[in-house]
Order: sequence, then C-alpha cells, then structure tokens
Amino acid sequence: MGSIVYTHALSPIASHLLVACATQHPTVRLVDLRSGSNTHSLAGHQGALLSLSWSPRIDYILASGGIDGTVRLWDIRKSSAALGILDMEDSIGITGTNGLAMDARSRDSGKSHQGPVNGLTWTGDGEYIISAGHDERVRVWNASTGANTLASFGPTLKNSHISNLPLLTSPTTSTGRGQDILFFPNERELLVFNLHQGILLKRSRFPAPNISTVRSRTGERNVRNRITGLLIRGQADAIYSSHTDGQIRAWLPRTAEDDALEREKDHAKRTADVDDEEGARKRQTLETVYRDLTRDKITFG
Repeated sequence: MGSIVYTHALSPIASHLLVACATQHPTVRLVDLRSGSNTHSLAGHQGALLSLSWSPRIDYILASGGIDGTVRLWDIRKSSAALGILDMEDSIGITGTNGLAMDARSRDSGKSHQGPVNGLTWTGDGEYIISAGHDERVRVWNASTGANTLASFGPTLKNSHISNLPLLTSPTTSTGRGQDILFFPNERELLVFNLHQGILLKRSRFPAPNISTVRSRTGERNVRNRITGLLIRGQADAIYSSHTDGQIRAWLPRTAEDDALEREKDHAKRTADVDDEEGARKRQTLETVYRDLTRDKITFG
C-alpha cells in the first residue's frame, strides 16, 4: 500500500474477491486477491481513512469513514462511484426508487461526525448503517435514504483513538426485525445497547492493568487493554474480543446453571449475614450483662 493500513474489509456476500483498504491515503484502495494488484481507487475523502464496511445485502455497495468526519457511500461498479455523504443534520433523507437513493440527487457535502469517523458497520439485513466518531457519538442511518435516525446513546461512550473502532451488531435472525443489538468497545469494557432506542442494556468489564492510560506525543489518550477486534459466532451466541494486552476473550450468554449457581451464592451469603447478625446480638447482650455487673457495688453483710 505504501502507507499505514488502518483496516480492510471483504464483502460477506460478493462473488468478487476485492479487498477494500483504508490507509493514510485519502482514497479507498480496492485490491484483487487473485492478482494482488490494486484494481482502482475511490476518491472523495479529505485525509486518511479509518473505517470501511460492505453492505450485507448489495454486493457492490461500500461505506467508508475518514478523518475528515464524513461517511461516504460508493457503488464500485461505476467510474464515478460516489453515491453521496451521510449528513448528521439530515433526519429526512433523500428518497429514491431503486434502493440507497441511487436515482435521486446525491449529497456531496455535509458532515457525519464532528471528528474522525473510525467505526462503521451495517445491521445484518442491510437496512441501517452505524457509525462512530471522535465526537463520542454513535449515529444510526437509514441505508435507503441516508437519513440520520437520531438514535441517542447517552454520555457513556469513549472514543479518541486514531485507529479502527470495531463495532458489532447482532444477527437479525437472533433478535428479530427492529430489535438489533449494538456491541460497542468502550474503554476497558464492552457496552451492549438497543440499537434503535440507544438504551444501555449491559456493561461488561474486563481486567485492567495498574497503569490504565498514557499520553502519546500528540496528546492522544492511549488506553491500555482496549478492544481492537470483535467477532460474533451466532451458532454459539458467543462474542470474541481481541485486546492490546495480548488476550482474546470470550463473552458467553448466561445459562440456567449460571443462574442457579448465583442463587446458591446469594443464599449462602444471606445465611452468613443472618448468622453474623445473631452472633453480634449475643455478644452485645453479654457485654451489657458484664457492664451492669461491674457497674453496681457489691456489699457483704
């Protein structure tokens, strides 16, 4: 590539063997796996690219996010491949008749985030695009119109690295239509959100080193032990995460055995607490009797 490669992406459904590469160069580089050569580039971003994601429904549609704060959509079949920019100020979108507003006026200006866009993915049915930026916002976009759905995820998000942020959504077959789940790699934890309502469902923490953050020469916060990759295995309902501490962790759903074991632990704790309270009462009673005995004067006749 001749420059730093921040991430790359393969289409999950396409018959072609094109790898989209996001590098320091301001164009999306498409490389053919069969020949190893660069087939063509998609120009439009101003600055380095940090995130890429192929549509899971249409094999020639690609989304890219860059340091310029924009998310751009591409039709790789065309010489003028740009389909337009996702604009965070637009909650209505541009309507077309053949999907992704392809026959409508394209939007060639606007901002998707107030900062670099380093996280990008689609829902499993291809109906929504999810982006994350250094403005510590996650935005959900209608893929057909480009409209910002205005989903809000609150103030808990942390995102400040000039590196790709792996976003993950649940398989549509697992959660049902409109019930998508977003997995967001926060600092030293994995956040689980209802995608369309922005409700935090769960936060799972993992071990952190004694020194949690350092500062680079540019002032960028570098969180130790952060998540660098996410993968879901639908058959086992398990999520696997890779970390900067050299570990790969498995996140597994709770089972009936886990619930039973936790109930047993809670019961044992409550029993121990009751025993401790009973013991404390007995000790208090003995101390009171002893104090009363030693306080009164005893006379002998």
